[in-house]
Amino acid sequence: MRVGIVCYPSVGGSGIVATELAVQLARRGHEIHVISSEIPFRLSRFEANIRFHQVETPVYPLFKEPPYLLSLANKLVEVHRMVGLDIIHAHYAIPHATAAYLAREMIGPGGPKVVTTLHGTDITLMGTDPSFTEIIAFSIDRSDAVTTVSASLRADTYQNLPVRSAIRVIPNFLDCHQWQRIAVDGLCDQLCPPGERVLIHMSNFRKVKRTEDVVRVFARVAAEVDARLILVGDGPELGHTLALASQLGVRERVVVLGNQEQVVPLLSVADLFLLPSEQESFGLAALEAMACGVPVIASDTGGLPEVVVDGECGFLCTPGDVEAMASRALRLLRDPELLERFREAAVQRVRAHFCAKRVVPQYEALYQGVVAGAPTEA
Repeated sequence: MRVGIVCYPSVGGSGIVATELAVQLARRGHEIHVISSEIPFRLSRFEANIRFHQVETPVYPLFKEPPYLLSLANKLVEVHRMVGLDIIHAHYAIPHATAAYLAREMIGPGGPKVVTTLHGTDITLMGTDPSFTEIIAFSIDRSDAVTTVSASLRADTYQNLPVRSAIRVIPNFLDCHQWQRIAVDGLCDQLCPPGERVLIHMSNFRKVKRTEDVVRVFARVAAEVDARLILVGDGPELGHTLALASQLGVRERVVVLGNQEQVVPLLSVADLFLLPSEQESFGLAALEAMACGVPVIASDTGGLPEVVVDGECGFLCTPGDVEAMASRALRLLRDPELLERFREAAVQRVRAHFCAKRVVPQYEALYQGVVAGAPTEA
């Protein structure tokens, strides 16, 4: 099939999954057209069946803000006229599903079908804002098929929006050939002194990630065992997070690496992954850590319980319960045999449920059904 994938290019779960879906579909013989404002993060390598189409939005004095939605809809029509798309797969309801709807209306009968995948922020944040409620619900209901990355997000969608469409859950996934623990000579010595335990956190450092709780948990752990905290990513809360580390006296034990494209080596030297978020629609970073044999200490919220099995491959605690998270972390770090069991269970859970070879065929079947006109089932 000829599939147009519309996504944000920035670092984030939706862009990462959309890009990986494009790669996996291309390797399975489909013709993939990625449409975005710039080449997405993690699509820097050449793939024979992928073409990139850049959306350029001219700036005119008439418009207070660049009309990206209109430029995107126009580009989708242009790409369809050029190659004949079977599917437009929009990742996020607005502006992507809205633009796909406009493009389909402009193309007319015989145009591509629209599949929309909801990733989280479009529902849990924008979906609760009255300024966007109607347009988000409209764009979802005008899609030919709708998916979410977790059952939790599906429930949130129905709760927050007047949506009538059937919504199917297809989880996020990883290429399990790429995402696995590897030996990296010398890397651990570069990051910390020999013998120290390594805790890691990766995110965009927004308030919802509760990154100050990462430091609070780490400070309690570091008071009991020799440990180092690695922070991967960047965002508005990073400065506050580091300031708290200084106040708690652990700043010299915190290694700040910023955004990193290759995180498998970093996860491969870690003992535990900390994710104390207020809300996670899925928790892709937790999945990446588990694939590399790193147990996760996380909040019991959103889609995380669908990824992390509490007491088996990590621990789930009430958001904000720093003491419980630190206690669970210390329990694992003080018991090497238990830690190893959790490592193995984490890897096995990913391979049993979240590898590309298990998930991508679900998208293929959905596309085929939509093109054939079959009704979508939740």
